[in-house]
Amino acid sequence: MPITLPQTLPAYEVLSREGVMVMSQDRAARQDIRPLRIALLNLMPKKIQTETQFARLIGATPLQIDFHLIRMSEHETKNTAAAHMDAFYRPFRDVAGERFDGLIVTGAPIEHLPYEQVTYWDELRRVFDWTQTHVHSTFAVCWGGMAWLNHFHGVPKHMLDAKAFGCFRHRNMAPASPYLRGFSDDVLIPVSRWTEIRQPDVDAVPGLVTLIGSDEVGPCLVEDAAHRALCIFNHFEYDSTTLKEEYDRDVASGKPIEVPRNYYPDDNPARTPLNRWRSHAHLLYGNWINEIYQSTPYEIDRIGKPD
Repeated sequence: MPITLPQTLPAYEVLSREGVMVMSQDRAARQDIRPLRIALLNLMPKKIQTETQFARLIGATPLQIDFHLIRMSEHETKNTAAAHMDAFYRPFRDVAGERFDGLIVTGAPIEHLPYEQVTYWDELRRVFDWTQTHVHSTFAVCWGGMAWLNHFHGVPKHMLDAKAFGCFRHRNMAPASPYLRGFSDDVLIPVSRWTEIRQPDVDAVPGLVTLIGSDEVGPCLVEDAAHRALCIFNHFEYDSTTLKEEYDRDVASGKPIEVPRNYYPDDNPARTPLNRWRSHAHLLYGNWINEIYQSTPYEIDRIGKPD
Protein backbone atom coordinates (compact mmCIF):
# COMPACT_ATOMS: atom_id res chain seq x y z
CA MET A 1 0.00 0.00 0.00
CA PRO A 2 1.18 3.56 -0.62
CA ILE A 3 1.80 6.72 1.35
CA THR A 4 -0.90 9.37 0.96
CA LEU A 5 0.41 12.81 -0.02
CA PRO A 6 -1.14 15.91 -1.59
CA GLN A 7 -0.45 15.78 -5.32
CA THR A 8 0.97 19.31 -5.18
CA LEU A 9 3.53 18.48 -2.45
CA PRO A 10 7.01 18.38 -4.06
CA ALA A 11 7.67 14.98 -2.48
CA TYR A 12 4.76 13.50 -4.46
CA GLU A 13 6.49 14.00 -7.81
CA VAL A 14 9.95 13.08 -6.51
CA LEU A 15 8.81 9.81 -4.95
CA SER A 16 6.61 8.91 -7.91
CA ARG A 17 9.66 9.18 -10.20
CA GLU A 18 11.63 6.95 -7.81
CA GLY A 19 8.97 4.24 -7.91
CA VAL A 20 7.71 4.77 -4.35
CA MET A 21 3.98 4.05 -4.19
CA VAL A 22 2.17 7.32 -3.54
CA MET A 23 -1.57 7.98 -3.56
CA SER A 24 -3.54 11.18 -3.82
CA GLN A 25 -5.75 12.15 -0.89
CA ASP A 26 -8.87 11.87 -3.08
CA ARG A 27 -8.09 8.30 -4.07
CA ALA A 28 -7.19 7.30 -0.50
CA ALA A 29 -10.54 8.61 0.75
CA ARG A 30 -12.32 6.06 -1.46
CA GLN A 31 -10.54 3.07 0.10
CA ASP A 32 -12.25 1.21 2.93
CA ILE A 33 -9.23 0.97 5.21
CA ARG A 34 -7.85 2.80 8.21
CA PRO A 35 -4.44 4.13 7.21
CA LEU A 36 -1.79 4.77 9.82
CA ARG A 37 -1.67 8.47 10.70
CA ILE A 38 2.00 9.46 10.80
CA ALA A 39 3.02 13.06 11.48
CA LEU A 40 6.34 14.79 10.86
CA LEU A 41 7.24 17.66 13.17
CA ASN A 42 9.78 19.30 10.88
CA LEU A 43 12.30 21.50 12.70
CA MET A 44 14.85 21.58 9.88
CA PRO A 45 15.33 24.76 7.82
CA LYS A 46 15.20 22.91 4.47
CA LYS A 47 11.63 21.71 4.91
CA ILE A 48 11.08 20.24 1.42
CA GLN A 49 14.28 18.19 1.44
CA THR A 50 13.56 16.82 4.92
CA GLU A 51 9.90 15.97 4.32
CA THR A 52 10.86 14.12 1.13
CA GLN A 53 13.56 12.11 2.91
CA PHE A 54 11.20 10.86 5.61
CA ALA A 55 8.25 10.34 3.26
CA ARG A 56 10.52 8.14 1.13
CA LEU A 57 11.30 5.87 4.09
CA ILE A 58 7.86 5.51 5.62
CA GLY A 59 6.24 5.20 2.20
CA ALA A 60 8.16 2.04 1.34
CA THR A 61 6.12 -0.32 3.53
CA PRO A 62 3.09 -2.42 2.47
CA LEU A 63 0.80 -0.30 4.68
CA GLN A 64 -1.16 2.80 3.74
CA ILE A 65 0.26 5.87 5.46
CA ASP A 66 -1.65 9.13 5.93
CA PHE A 67 1.20 11.66 6.19
CA HIS A 68 0.80 14.94 8.10
CA LEU A 69 3.25 17.86 8.27
CA ILE A 70 3.49 19.89 11.49
CA ARG A 71 5.48 22.99 12.44
CA MET A 72 6.01 24.84 15.67
CA SER A 73 3.21 27.34 16.25
CA GLU A 74 5.14 30.59 16.61
CA HIS A 75 8.47 29.86 14.92
CA GLU A 76 8.66 31.20 11.36
CA THR A 77 11.01 29.47 8.93
CA LYS A 78 13.30 31.64 6.80
CA ASN A 79 14.44 28.94 4.36
CA THR A 80 11.17 27.66 2.92
CA ALA A 81 8.61 29.69 0.99
CA ALA A 82 5.66 30.88 3.05
CA ALA A 83 3.31 29.56 0.37
CA HIS A 84 4.66 26.04 0.87
CA MET A 85 4.30 26.27 4.64
CA ASP A 86 0.77 27.64 4.41
CA ALA A 87 -0.29 24.97 1.91
CA PHE A 88 1.11 21.87 3.57
CA TYR A 89 1.94 22.52 7.25
CA ARG A 90 -0.26 22.98 10.28
CA PRO A 91 0.98 24.56 13.52
CA PHE A 92 1.08 22.28 16.52
CA ARG A 93 -1.69 24.23 18.25
CA ASP A 94 -4.04 23.22 15.43
CA VAL A 95 -3.36 19.48 15.74
CA ALA A 96 -3.09 19.24 19.53
CA GLY A 97 -6.59 17.75 19.75
CA GLU A 98 -5.85 14.99 17.21
CA ARG A 99 -4.31 11.56 17.68
CA PHE A 100 -1.59 9.94 15.60
CA ASP A 101 -0.23 6.43 15.31
CA GLY A 102 3.30 7.78 14.89
CA LEU A 103 5.22 11.04 15.16
CA ILE A 104 8.69 11.80 13.80
CA VAL A 105 10.49 14.76 15.40
CA THR A 106 13.40 15.93 13.25
CA GLY A 107 16.67 17.45 14.29
CA ALA A 108 17.46 21.16 14.13
CA PRO A 109 20.71 23.09 13.51
CA ILE A 110 20.70 24.62 16.99
CA GLU A 111 22.68 22.04 18.90
CA HIS A 112 25.21 24.65 20.08
CA LEU A 113 22.47 26.34 22.14
CA PRO A 114 21.43 25.26 25.63
CA TYR A 115 17.92 23.81 25.38
CA GLU A 116 16.46 26.66 27.41
CA GLN A 117 17.74 29.22 24.87
CA VAL A 118 15.88 27.63 21.95
CA THR A 119 12.98 29.96 21.16
CA TYR A 120 10.43 27.15 20.88
CA TRP A 121 11.75 24.99 23.71
CA ASP A 122 8.69 25.44 25.93
CA GLU A 123 6.33 24.48 23.11
CA LEU A 124 8.49 21.50 22.14
CA ARG A 125 8.31 20.25 25.72
CA ARG A 126 4.53 20.51 25.48
CA VAL A 127 4.70 18.46 22.27
CA PHE A 128 6.74 15.79 24.03
CA ASP A 129 4.22 15.61 26.89
CA TRP A 130 1.34 15.58 24.38
CA THR A 131 2.76 12.45 22.74
CA GLN A 132 2.05 10.51 25.91
CA THR A 133 -1.69 10.95 25.45
CA HIS A 134 -2.09 11.51 21.70
CA VAL A 135 0.66 9.53 19.90
CA HIS A 136 1.17 5.77 19.90
CA SER A 137 4.89 5.81 19.02
CA THR A 138 7.45 8.60 18.59
CA PHE A 139 10.70 8.60 16.60
CA ALA A 140 12.95 11.53 17.62
CA VAL A 141 15.92 12.25 15.36
CA CYS A 142 19.35 13.83 16.05
CA TRP A 143 18.83 17.02 18.12
CA GLY A 144 15.18 16.02 18.50
CA GLY A 145 16.29 12.74 20.10
CA MET A 146 18.73 14.50 22.39
CA ALA A 147 16.02 16.95 23.43
CA TRP A 148 13.62 14.05 24.13
CA LEU A 149 16.08 12.30 26.45
CA ASN A 150 16.82 15.57 28.22
CA HIS A 151 13.14 16.40 28.71
CA PHE A 152 12.03 13.04 30.06
CA HIS A 153 15.24 11.80 31.71
CA GLY A 154 17.60 14.75 32.20
CA VAL A 155 20.23 13.19 29.92
CA PRO A 156 22.71 15.95 28.95
CA LYS A 157 24.20 16.61 25.54
CA HIS A 158 27.93 17.29 25.33
CA MET A 159 29.79 19.51 22.87
CA LEU A 160 32.42 17.78 20.74
CA ASP A 161 35.91 19.19 20.15
CA ALA A 162 35.46 18.53 16.43
CA LYS A 163 32.39 17.82 14.34
CA ALA A 164 31.46 14.15 13.97
CA PHE A 165 31.12 14.15 10.20
CA GLY A 166 31.02 11.25 7.79
CA CYS A 167 29.86 7.63 7.68
CA PHE A 168 30.72 5.58 10.73
CA ARG A 169 30.49 1.87 11.50
CA HIS A 170 27.99 1.00 14.23
CA ARG A 171 27.33 -2.24 16.08
CA ASN A 172 23.97 -3.97 16.28
CA MET A 173 23.74 -4.23 20.07
CA ALA A 174 20.25 -5.75 20.28
CA PRO A 175 19.78 -8.29 17.46
CA ALA A 176 16.55 -9.56 19.04
CA SER A 177 14.90 -6.13 18.96
CA PRO A 178 11.94 -6.02 16.57
CA TYR A 179 13.20 -2.64 15.39
CA LEU A 180 16.42 -4.27 14.13
CA ARG A 181 14.78 -7.21 12.40
CA GLY A 182 16.91 -8.05 9.34
CA PHE A 183 19.84 -5.87 10.41
CA SER A 184 23.46 -6.85 9.84
CA ASP A 185 25.87 -7.15 12.76
CA ASP A 186 27.43 -3.83 11.83
CA VAL A 187 25.91 -0.88 9.98
CA LEU A 188 27.30 2.20 8.22
CA ILE A 189 25.38 5.34 9.21
CA PRO A 190 25.83 9.01 8.20
CA VAL A 191 26.72 11.33 11.09
CA SER A 192 26.74 15.13 11.14
CA ARG A 193 26.73 16.82 14.54
CA TRP A 194 28.71 18.93 16.99
CA THR A 195 27.24 17.31 20.09
CA GLU A 196 26.90 13.83 21.51
CA ILE A 197 24.98 11.72 23.98
CA ARG A 198 27.32 9.57 26.09
CA GLN A 199 26.71 5.92 26.83
CA PRO A 200 27.30 6.18 30.62
CA ASP A 201 24.54 8.83 30.78
CA VAL A 202 22.17 6.49 28.95
CA ASP A 203 23.14 3.54 31.13
CA ALA A 204 22.41 5.60 34.25
CA VAL A 205 18.70 5.80 33.34
CA PRO A 206 16.71 2.62 34.08
CA GLY A 207 14.69 1.53 31.08
CA LEU A 208 16.76 3.19 28.36
CA VAL A 209 18.34 0.62 26.03
CA THR A 210 20.93 1.32 23.35
CA LEU A 211 20.09 -0.69 20.24
CA ILE A 212 22.84 0.60 17.92
CA GLY A 213 26.13 2.14 19.04
CA SER A 214 29.62 3.04 17.87
CA ASP A 215 32.99 3.06 19.60
CA GLU A 216 33.85 6.22 17.63
CA VAL A 217 30.68 8.33 17.86
CA GLY A 218 28.79 6.79 20.79
CA PRO A 219 25.20 5.59 21.06
CA CYS A 220 23.09 5.97 17.95
CA LEU A 221 19.66 4.41 18.51
CA VAL A 222 18.14 4.36 22.01
CA GLU A 223 14.78 2.85 22.91
CA ASP A 224 12.68 4.58 25.57
CA ALA A 225 10.02 1.92 26.00
CA ALA A 226 8.31 3.63 28.93
CA HIS A 227 7.51 6.59 26.69
CA ARG A 228 6.93 4.51 23.53
CA ALA A 229 9.80 6.17 21.71
CA LEU A 230 12.97 5.64 19.72
CA CYS A 231 15.72 8.26 19.73
CA ILE A 232 18.32 8.24 16.96
CA PHE A 233 21.21 10.70 16.90
CA ASN A 234 22.47 9.99 13.37
CA HIS A 235 20.95 10.20 9.91
CA PHE A 236 19.67 7.10 8.16
CA GLU A 237 17.28 9.39 6.26
CA TYR A 238 20.06 11.27 4.45
CA ASP A 239 20.17 11.26 0.67
CA SER A 240 23.31 10.07 -1.09
CA THR A 241 24.52 13.66 -1.53
CA THR A 242 23.45 15.26 1.77
CA LEU A 243 26.91 15.10 3.38
CA LYS A 244 28.44 16.36 0.13
CA GLU A 245 26.07 19.33 0.13
CA GLU A 246 27.04 20.16 3.72
CA TYR A 247 30.73 19.84 2.90
CA ASP A 248 30.51 21.92 -0.29
CA ARG A 249 28.51 24.61 1.51
CA ASP A 250 31.11 24.98 4.26
CA VAL A 251 34.02 24.96 1.79
CA ALA A 252 32.32 27.67 -0.29
CA SER A 253 31.73 29.85 2.76
CA GLY A 254 35.31 29.44 3.99
CA LYS A 255 34.41 27.55 7.16
CA PRO A 256 36.97 25.07 8.48
CA ILE A 257 35.64 21.62 7.64
CA GLU A 258 37.24 18.21 7.20
CA VAL A 259 36.32 15.85 4.40
CA PRO A 260 33.51 13.61 5.70
CA ARG A 261 35.04 10.33 6.79
CA ASN A 262 34.40 7.04 4.98
CA TYR A 263 32.03 8.79 2.55
CA TYR A 264 33.80 9.50 -0.72
CA PRO A 265 35.65 6.64 -2.46
CA ASP A 266 39.27 6.88 -1.27
CA ASP A 267 38.15 9.95 0.77
CA ASN A 268 38.44 11.97 -2.44
CA PRO A 269 35.80 14.76 -2.67
CA ALA A 270 36.21 14.80 -6.45
CA ARG A 271 34.64 11.33 -6.64
CA THR A 272 30.94 10.50 -6.42
CA PRO A 273 29.90 9.26 -2.95
CA LEU A 274 28.22 5.88 -2.67
CA ASN A 275 25.09 5.31 -0.59
CA ARG A 276 25.85 2.33 1.68
CA TRP A 277 23.12 2.87 4.27
CA ARG A 278 19.90 2.98 2.21
CA SER A 279 18.84 -0.64 2.80
CA HIS A 280 19.22 -0.38 6.58
CA ALA A 281 17.36 2.94 6.56
CA HIS A 282 14.36 1.27 4.93
CA LEU A 283 14.62 -1.68 7.31
CA LEU A 284 14.61 0.50 10.42
CA TYR A 285 11.70 2.72 9.46
CA GLY A 286 9.81 -0.23 7.99
CA ASN A 287 10.24 -2.13 11.25
CA TRP A 288 9.03 0.91 13.19
CA ILE A 289 5.92 1.22 11.03
CA ASN A 290 5.28 -2.53 11.39
CA GLU A 291 5.53 -2.34 15.18
CA ILE A 292 3.05 0.54 15.17
CA TYR A 293 0.68 -1.42 12.95
CA GLN A 294 0.88 -4.49 15.22
CA SER A 295 0.14 -2.59 18.42
CA THR A 296 -1.84 0.59 17.72
CA PRO A 297 -5.59 0.54 18.48
CA TYR A 298 -7.86 0.16 15.47
CA GLU A 299 -10.07 2.90 16.88
CA ILE A 300 -7.73 5.87 16.75
CA ASP A 301 -9.52 7.63 19.62
CA ARG A 302 -8.20 4.85 21.88
CA ILE A 303 -4.59 6.01 21.41
CA GLY A 304 -3.18 7.24 24.69
CA LYS A 305 -5.96 5.70 26.74
CA PRO A 306 -5.53 2.74 29.11
CA ASP A 307 -6.43 -0.68 27.70
